[in-house]
This record gives sequence, C-alpha cells and structure tokens, in this order.
Amino acid sequence: MRIGLILGEAFTGLRRNASMVISVVLVTFVSLTFVGAAMLMQMQIGKMQDFWSDRAQVAVYMCSSVSETDTCADGLATQEQIDAVTAALDGGTLAPYIRDYTFETNQQAYDRTIAVVGEQYSSILTPDQVSATFSINLVDQGQSDVIAEAFGGYAGVEEVQDQMQYLEPLFSALTIASYIAIGIAALMLIAAVLLIATTIRLSAFARRREIGIMRLVGASNRFIQTPFVLEGVLAALIGSALASVTMWGIVTFGVEDYLRDRVTFITAWVGPGDLAIVIPVIVVVGVVLAALSAGFAIRRWLRT
Repeated sequence: MRIGLILGEAFTGLRRNASMVISVVLVTFVSLTFVGAAMLMQMQIGKMQDFWSDRAQVAVYMCSSVSETDTCADGLATQEQIDAVTAALDGGTLAPYIRDYTFETNQQAYDRTIAVVGEQYSSILTPDQVSATFSINLVDQGQSDVIAEAFGGYAGVEEVQDQMQYLEPLFSALTIASYIAIGIAALMLIAAVLLIATTIRLSAFARRREIGIMRLVGASNRFIQTPFVLEGVLAALIGSALASVTMWGIVTFGVEDYLRDRVTFITAWVGPGDLAIVIPVIVVVGVVLAALSAGFAIRRWLRT
C-alpha cells in the first residue's frame, strides 16, 4: 500500500470539500471542548471534595441560655454535661472514628462572634447566649452520622451539625453543570459524526468514477477506503488540536493566572497533571469517532 498515494488522495478530498471540512473541524472543536471542560469540572469537584472532606468538622453545640430544644430544658449546659460529652469523645466506642477534636467555651465562642459581627453587638449578646462547641475532625467524614447518633438526645447538647452539609449544594450544582456540559458535548459529537459521514459521502460521490476504476484494476477495499477515513481523521485531529489548546488556555490562564489568586478558599485546583489526562482522551475520542463514522460512510461504495 503506497502511503504517499493514500495521503495525496486524502488531501485532495479535503480540498474538494473545504467548506464541509471546516464545518467538521468547528463542530469537533466545540464538542471536544465541552467534553474536556466536563472532565476538568469533574476533576475539580473531586479535588474540592477531597480537600474539604479532610477539613470539614462535625460540630457538637452545647445548650446556651436561649436554646429551645428538648435537651436544653434546663438551660445553659452544665460542666457535668460538658464533661459527659468529653468522656464520650475520649471513650473507646467513638475513638476509631475521631481523629481529634477541640473545645470552645461560651466565652471563647462569644469573643469570636463579637470579632466577626462587630463590637456594637457586645451590648446585645452575652457569653451565656453563645453555645460552647466541640469541633470534631473525623477519620472518615462520610461517617459523620455516627457522631449525630451518639449525641442525639444527649442532655445539654443542642445540635450536632456536619459542616459538609453546607458544601453539598455547591458540589451538587457543579455536578449538574458538568452533566449539562456532557449532554451538550454528546449532542455536538453526534453532529460531528453526521457531518463527517456526510463529508465522506460527498467526497466519495465526487470520486465515484475513480473508485470504479480502482475496483476494476483490482484495488482492495482497504486501499480504497483508507483515504476517505484519513479525511475524517485529519479533520477531527485539527478539531482535537484546537480543543486541546483551548483546554490548556483554560487551565493556564483561567485557573492558574486568574482563579487561583482570587478564589482563595479553594486551594486545590486542576493543573497540568490533569491536562495530561484530558487532552489524550479528547484526541482519542475525536479520532475514533471520525474513523468509525468515515468507515461506515464509505462502505456503501465498496459493496460488490
């Protein structure tokens, strides 16, 4: 099989159908950009979940003087009740689940609250109105329900709260956004496949006499088919290259140069290592889809 002849036929087909090829390139570029963006978004969500899972705490709020739950019927949590919670946290039952914990007294919680809301509230709030709090770091944040069950209904405990619940809506919204990107990417990929198939059919129709002559002189189906498949693959490669450059630009300029310095509460961002996974995937997806669609499109011209 002469490689030069095959490549020449492929480039001839690209020149003859330049407008369709440009359409294929653009649609492939857009669709693979969505695929890459969805992958990067999922990777970012995973990094954020891992980061916050290691840092999110379970808070056990002791009763304050203004608490209204049934476990706070006696008002402000007593020292005995605080000691009972401490003993339970240090006990053998919960020890396998707890990495460490800290305790903040009513006065310490009050001072922190005033520092946040301002000194003007010091005449309104009193230390006994702010809950003393146990902040617990778990070995596995997914087992926070163990702490909730352990202290649910405990005398002197107003509430057990998992801080991850505040982040779940954010993670859910980001996940939905990534699914939308995947859906759009799927539709665009379908459009790219159909465009590639149409381009190959037009190219084959324009060269139907040449195909007939090659078959008469004994050319194999693979020899005839390969230039058409290469046309689709080359167009998809250009689109994949553009999508890869776009992914690199998003990570380099969008994430590294812009978001990393401005969104300081997120310290784990996607980077070059993630691009090393995303770019090969979108290139392979583009090439495989193009090869398959082109191969099926040309088969009708090779039937005996």
